Amino acid sequence: MSKTLTHLKELEAESIYILREVAAQFERPCILFSGGKDSIVLTYLAWKAFYPAKIPFRLVHIDTGHNFPETLTYRDELVRKLGADLVVGYVQESIDKGKVREETGYNASRNKLQTVTLLDTLAEGRFDAAIGGARRDEEKARAKERIFSHRDEFGQWNPKNQRPELWNIYNAKKDVGEHFRVFPISNWTEMDVWQYIYQEGIEMPSLYFTHRRKVFQRDGQWLAADPAFIPRRPEEEVVEMDVRCRTIGDVTCTGLTLSRAHSLEDIIAEIAATRITERGGRADDKRSESAMEDRKKQGYF
Repeated sequence: MSKTLTHLKELEAESIYILREVAAQFERPCILFSGGKDSIVLTYLAWKAFYPAKIPFRLVHIDTGHNFPETLTYRDELVRKLGADLVVGYVQESIDKGKVREETGYNASRNKLQTVTLLDTLAEGRFDAAIGGARRDEEKARAKERIFSHRDEFGQWNPKNQRPELWNIYNAKKDVGEHFRVFPISNWTEMDVWQYIYQEGIEMPSLYFTHRRKVFQRDGQWLAADPAFIPRRPEEEVVEMDVRCRTIGDVTCTGLTLSRAHSLEDIIAEIAATRITERGGRADDKRSESAMEDRKKQGYF
């Protein structure tokens, strides 16, 4: 029998190696858990890397208050199953304390406000490494990230001042107050993630599969119409459509995809045929050409 690793096994082995390096080199690492497919796969890899021991990282979720209910239900059930420790930072608390100002208007979103809440949560927890599920194929700013990505004492990212990474040698040296973002699945693609989910039989939130939902169209995107916190213009008609999420984030900026993908096999086939990028349905990425990079420099995911 051939001992050659499949590309998924190679990716898995690399990610597990990185997660074990994080456990070895940092004192208080955590996993940034959004409830999206990438953070779910990341958490699964952490479970697999240290099994039968408990995951040695706390899960940190930044709650905008504008979540899909299905996301929170899945998060709580996963934490229960894994016996993991969950830390939740609330954007509403940042608003109440006057640290951020809530946007107003039809295109208002709390997505950008997460940065302050995230940095405060990391500081309060004294986390020196925040493990995220970002991938280089997602967006041009994320393609600039190292796997061990340095952040200064203000939590900010300077893409021109990052450590060189030679093969699988990762440099976690930092000064007091600084921390790292670590991206173990940087080298995965969207297709790799879904094929791995299929191979491992990982349970996913229902949002990723086709379901009937009330939606309306804005700027070429379908948005969920059921949450009361998304104001609609008079001409924006609500209809019921078969949709699914390709990415999951704040409801106000997460575009829905018209789809008939009821199974993992359907999703994989749909992704193979599409010519629209994964984040093509994220309204927050379209505010400017450098929207993601600007947010990341300020401390965003």
